[in-house]
Amino acid sequence: AGVRRQVTAEQLRARGNALFQAGNHGAALAAYTEALSLSDAASERAVLHRNRAACYLKLEDYTKAEADATKAIEADGRDVKALFRRSQALQQLGRLDQAVSDLQRCVSLEPRNKAFQEALRALGSSMHEKMKAMSCTDSKVEQMFQILLDLDEKDEDKKQKAAQNLIVLAREEAGAEKIFQSDGVRLLMQLLDTAKADLMLAALRTLVGLCSGHRSRTMAILAELGAPRLSAVLGVEHEQVSLAACNLLHVMFDSLKEGLQKDFRGKEDAVVLDSSRDLKLLIKHLLELLVLEGASAQGRDNALNLLIKVVPRKSPKETNNSLSLWVIDQGLKKILEVGSTVCGSLGSLPVTENSRMSASVLLSKLYEDLKCDAERENFHHLCEDYVRSWFEGHELLGKLRAIQTVSCLLQGPSDAGNRVLELEGIMDSVLSLCASVCEAHQLVAVEALIHAADKAKRASFITANGVSLLKEIYKHSERDSIRIRALVGLCKLGSAGGTDFSMKQFAEGSTMKLAKQCRKWLCNEAIDAGTRRWAVEGLAYLTFDADVKEEFVEDKAAMQAMFHLAKSEDRSVLYAVASTLVNCTNSYDHEEPDPQMLELAKYAKQHIPEQHPKDKPEFVKRRVRKLLMAGVVSALACMVKSENPALTNSCRELISRVFLALVEEAEDRGGVVAQGGGKALIPLSLEGTEVGQTKAAQALAKITITSNPEMAFPGERIYEVVRPLVSLLHLQRTGLENFEGLMALTNLAGISERLRQKILKERAVPMIEGYMFEEHELIRLAATECMCNMAMSKEVQELFLAEGSDRLKLMVLYSGEEDEKLRRAASGTLAMLTALHPPICKRIPQVTVHWLEILQALLLSPSAELQHRGAVVVMNMMAAAREVAEQLIASEMLEILSVLAKDKDKP
Repeated sequence: AGVRRQVTAEQLRARGNALFQAGNHGAALAAYTEALSLSDAASERAVLHRNRAACYLKLEDYTKAEADATKAIEADGRDVKALFRRSQALQQLGRLDQAVSDLQRCVSLEPRNKAFQEALRALGSSMHEKMKAMSCTDSKVEQMFQILLDLDEKDEDKKQKAAQNLIVLAREEAGAEKIFQSDGVRLLMQLLDTAKADLMLAALRTLVGLCSGHRSRTMAILAELGAPRLSAVLGVEHEQVSLAACNLLHVMFDSLKEGLQKDFRGKEDAVVLDSSRDLKLLIKHLLELLVLEGASAQGRDNALNLLIKVVPRKSPKETNNSLSLWVIDQGLKKILEVGSTVCGSLGSLPVTENSRMSASVLLSKLYEDLKCDAERENFHHLCEDYVRSWFEGHELLGKLRAIQTVSCLLQGPSDAGNRVLELEGIMDSVLSLCASVCEAHQLVAVEALIHAADKAKRASFITANGVSLLKEIYKHSERDSIRIRALVGLCKLGSAGGTDFSMKQFAEGSTMKLAKQCRKWLCNEAIDAGTRRWAVEGLAYLTFDADVKEEFVEDKAAMQAMFHLAKSEDRSVLYAVASTLVNCTNSYDHEEPDPQMLELAKYAKQHIPEQHPKDKPEFVKRRVRKLLMAGVVSALACMVKSENPALTNSCRELISRVFLALVEEAEDRGGVVAQGGGKALIPLSLEGTEVGQTKAAQALAKITITSNPEMAFPGERIYEVVRPLVSLLHLQRTGLENFEGLMALTNLAGISERLRQKILKERAVPMIEGYMFEEHELIRLAATECMCNMAMSKEVQELFLAEGSDRLKLMVLYSGEEDEKLRRAASGTLAMLTALHPPICKRIPQVTVHWLEILQALLLSPSAELQHRGAVVVMNMMAAAREVAEQLIASEMLEILSVLAKDKDKP
């Protein structure tokens, strides 16, 4: 066995050498890598590492080339080939001094080698150039700062140019290091302190370049600038400056977090502790900014958004949630200060229409990040203490703040909201304030009642007390703002039956009346947008009813008013818009009741869910058309673009569901793509809930199947579609999703080698092969067709020759199946393989005894396409090897070919 293994590694190395000579560097790399896994001898492994370094150089992956060459040099310090390859890699990585020392070693080992001498000379002159450029960069950096900091410099264009040059320079590692070494941080700090917006923007954007992906520099910059200064810039009134500061802080967090995640050893441990201290310092200042009276509303929102992005764990695989625990202990009450703000009341913090929503999302993320009951209990106690502190002894304003906190928690971590609702006196206050004569107070109470109605725990209590109260307010209030909210409360309580047609709590017709009123308010531009948003909230509930859906899609003005709101600054409307659209397109999950259970339910006189007659497919199809005509796609695309906490994962999932419904009919897909649907689906398919990602990927597959992918996803975008499509092949996906994923990948694999490489890189080939054994004939066919296009890649052709694999046998046997489409795909693959990779021709007779009769059957088939494929395979096999040609001629093949050659109807 030892000897056989040795031979295999040698064979693989020989194959790798042949592939490398032929210019197929990717396949050569694969052969050497496989040989490494079989080889134990140190000398042979060194040669394989050296050969891999050559492949990586050709493939322009210089970091791996350097690593492999180093392994070869560690085995033999006199290996000039490895030294030369490492010097080439180091040169490309910009480490010229190390490249020179490798080349000098090469020259000392082989003094007569002209190539080495020439390379050393060239590298010397390029180093000289670099030194010249560096000193030139030095003076450039000084010059730029001089122009920017010169108070007498009046030429704005000149300043603009200097700022732009500085930002561009900071994006390159060498330039960033230069600015850093030339006392740049102190000068950038001076720019920040000028309080001039354009200079502050230049400084912040330059700092982004200095901190990106560089931990030690980030720590030094943070030490010099200080967290208080950075958070103060975040809190300025100027929107762009605040946003740029937010971006810089995000980059700094990422660079510092890198330090926490990397596996450091030995001396660096002390640094890691520092990095976590810096992280906490920054977060502490962000939390303080939340309650700082002088901070702008925009800055407060940016601070909340940053905390949402950087504090909770990205995935459950990370075990450490200490940052969230620390933020809850240090800052939960500060976050609640923003969430409990009552706009317009004395001494309230400046907030935007998105601030309270962002606070709810942050609280929700922190709560989800907790791991055990004790941690959750602590969270509940802190919330309860905060609500009590306002509720007791603060007169009316305190009660309003307490109720506003309840609303904020119900929209975020609703468990915590429910707990606080149960505190003594809270619910009574809500109900009594609903009747307040002061509009602002009544608003707070009615909104709290609505959010409470949303959560089933309290719903029965509220249905008993709240419905009559809300009806009173709706009928008798003078104020539209209050009536709209009361109406939404009624809608929420009335839609408890969901899509079940027979469970409506309102008397027939009143749902329609309420919906009509909502549409009227939605279209009334005299009412402020914040109040009109509640009209959409109402429709999100009322559109469970199919009659309401039908009337809504007939009202073009109402649809367009809703889309207009979806594109506005107020992002808290996103979820309601998405819910309304999911209802109108029926893209929620349909539970099909089990027929036996239905019979039992009838027998036991239990309630049976019924479908509304207007929710049948032809109605849904018509509604989708109306939405498309009203411009739903551009509204959805705009919603997806929003970098906002309100675009939660569940909201993304709703949008994905709507998109999937919109591309159901092939003839609508072109229009969806033209209005930006294809572009919007890519981010939806890459992050969010699993269901949401799958729905978006399926919509992408439908588009890729029926339209020209290069037109639907122009430029680089087409490569981003590959990963979502490959995700549809996973085993937990449905048969239809597998099928559509395979069909879409077939289309992409037929376009270019670069796309095939991307599909290979996403490890799709083993999954495609798995589906070739599928019971379901359509899936089996789609997988075989996909493999046919993938076989244009050299790496895939190699797989058909791999030892112990049945791939080729399966293709030959499928070429003899009864299903004509499957035969066409399999024989097409054989025609391609035998043409592009002649060694396969020799292998075909070895894989199955039936090979000859299968080929003859292809040539004798009534289908000209199958005959053509058969003829190509036979022709390639005749040309490939004498022994194969002899076997073919010894059979009846010659007679069959003679007959076919005379057939004038089939040129």
